[in-house]
Amino acid sequence: MSSVDEASISLLIAEEPPTEVTGACTSAQKQQTGGWKAAFFILSTELCQWIAICSITNNLVVYLKTQLLEDNVAAAAHVSTWYGTCFLTTLIGAYMADSWWGNYSTVKRFFIIYLVGMTSLTLSASLSILKHSPLFTYLALYMISLGSGSIKPCLTAFGADQFDNTDTSAKASFFSWYFVSIKIGTFFVSTVIVWIQDNYGWTVGFGTPTLLAGIAFISFMAGPGYYRHCKPSGSPFTRLCQVIVAATRKHYLNVLEENDSVLYQAKGKSEIVQGNEQSEHTPEFSFLDKAAIVTSSDFSNSGAVNPWRLCTMSQVEEFKSILRLLPIWATFILSSMVPTLESSVFVEQAMVMDTRFGSLNIPPASLSSFNVLAIVMFAPIYDKVIVPIVYKFTTKEGGMSHFERAGVGSLFFVLALSSAAIVETERLQIARNEGLAHQNVAVPMSVFWQIPQYVLVGVGEVFNQISMLDFFYDQAPDSMRSICVALALLTISLGSYANSFILTVVNRATGWIPENLNEGRLDCFFWLLVGLCLVNLAVFVYCATRYRYRRSGIQC
Repeated sequence: MSSVDEASISLLIAEEPPTEVTGACTSAQKQQTGGWKAAFFILSTELCQWIAICSITNNLVVYLKTQLLEDNVAAAAHVSTWYGTCFLTTLIGAYMADSWWGNYSTVKRFFIIYLVGMTSLTLSASLSILKHSPLFTYLALYMISLGSGSIKPCLTAFGADQFDNTDTSAKASFFSWYFVSIKIGTFFVSTVIVWIQDNYGWTVGFGTPTLLAGIAFISFMAGPGYYRHCKPSGSPFTRLCQVIVAATRKHYLNVLEENDSVLYQAKGKSEIVQGNEQSEHTPEFSFLDKAAIVTSSDFSNSGAVNPWRLCTMSQVEEFKSILRLLPIWATFILSSMVPTLESSVFVEQAMVMDTRFGSLNIPPASLSSFNVLAIVMFAPIYDKVIVPIVYKFTTKEGGMSHFERAGVGSLFFVLALSSAAIVETERLQIARNEGLAHQNVAVPMSVFWQIPQYVLVGVGEVFNQISMLDFFYDQAPDSMRSICVALALLTISLGSYANSFILTVVNRATGWIPENLNEGRLDCFFWLLVGLCLVNLAVFVYCATRYRYRRSGIQC
C-alpha cells in the first residue's frame, strides 16, 4: 500500500476572503431574538398541530370501517401504513430544511400542504358526493402525512436553534417542554376530541382539528420577529457520497494515525460546508481519511478542487459523526417500543380486569391518562428540582449526561414491564382460584393495579425519550441537525413496528397471547421484554462508553 510523502504533499489550507456564512445561525440583533419568547410560539404551534394530527390517528380506524365500509384487517392495515408514513416523511422535510430551505421556510411550506390535507379530509366527511370516496379520502390522508411528518423534525430543530449551543440547560428544558406539549395534546384528544367525534359526527370531528391546525399555523407565523434562523448548507447526502467516492478512489494511499498533517482543510470560500466547525481529526473509520489526502490529480488546471476527489477534513469528520451515532440510534428503537405497549398489550390486559370505579365503568384505554399525568408532573420536577440537586454532586451541565439520563429512563422501562408482569401473574392466579381460567371474562382484580406500570413508563419517557431528542440534536453536524432529529423521531415508528413483530413472532412460537388471556401467559411475554430491554441496555452502555462526543459548533 502506498503512503503519502509529507515532504512532497503537505497540509493544504486555502486562505480566502470570508464570504457569507451559510451553515451558521445568524441574527442581526441576537439579544432581541431567540430564547423562550421564540420558543413559546414554537411550543404553541406543536401543541395545536399535534392535537390535530392525533385527532385523526386515534379514531381513523373507526372512520374507515363506518364510512368507507372497510373490514377489520383492511382498516387496521391502512391505519398502520398511514401512521408509519407520517414518520417516514420526517426525512423529506428534514432533508429540504438542511439542504435548501432552512427550518422556517420548510415548516411554512409544508404547513400549507398539511392544511390543504386537513381541509380535504373534512370535506370528504361533509359532502355527500365525497363521503364514500376512498380515493379522495386517501389523497387527503397522505397529504396530511406528508405535511405533518415533514413539519415535525424541522419544528423541533428550529425550536432548539433559538438557544445558544453553550446554553445546554435551556435546550434540555426546551426538549422537556416540547415533549410535555405533545403529551398534553394526546390527553386532550383522548378526552375531548374523541368525545366530539363520537357524539357530533365526523364533520365536526374533523373540522375541529382542522381549525386547530389553522391556529397552529397562525401561531407559527406570528413569531418571525423573534426567531433566529440557521441557513442551509446544501445537500448533506451529496457531501457524504463525495467522501465515499473520494476515499474509494484513494484506497491505495495510507495516512499514519500519528501524522494527520497531510489531510486537506480549507478555510473561507473553499470550505465545503461553510459555517461548520473545523473538527478535530479522530482515529475511527480511518479509511475515510483517504478522502482528505491531497494528490496532484485533485485539482483542475485552474487550481479548483474536484470535490469528488478531495474532501476537507471537516467533511470527513461530518461523515464520521453520523456513523458514530448509528449504534446509539439502533438501541433507541427498542426503548421507543416500550411506550407503544400502552396502546396494545396494556389495554388488552386491562380488558380482562375489573374496570369498575363505584358506579362507573372505566374504559380500558383511559388508564393511559396516568402516563400523561406522570409526564406532565414529573418533567417540571426533573427540570426545576432534580437537575439542581444532581448538579451539586456531578457538576455536569443539566445534572446528567445524555447517556446517563437515557440509561436511567431504560431502567424505568424495565421496572414498568416488571410491574406489568407481576400484575399479570397475580391476575392469572386469581383467575385460577375463581375458576375463570377457561372463560374469556374479566377477573375480579381492579384495573387500577395497572397505574404503577403507566406511571413508570411516563417517568422513563421523561428520562429516555427527551434525552434522545436532545442528544441527536446536540451531536448532529451543524448542517444536518434536522435530519438527525428526524432519525430520532423515526425510532418511534420503528419501535411500533418492532412491537408488532415481536408480538407476532412470540405468539406464533409460544401461544402466550391467545384470544382468551385467562388461558395465556402474558406475564411470560412481559418478562421476555424485560430480558430484551436489559440486553438492549447492556448494548447501549457498551456503545455509550465507546462513543466520542463531538464539540458543539457554531453558536446560534
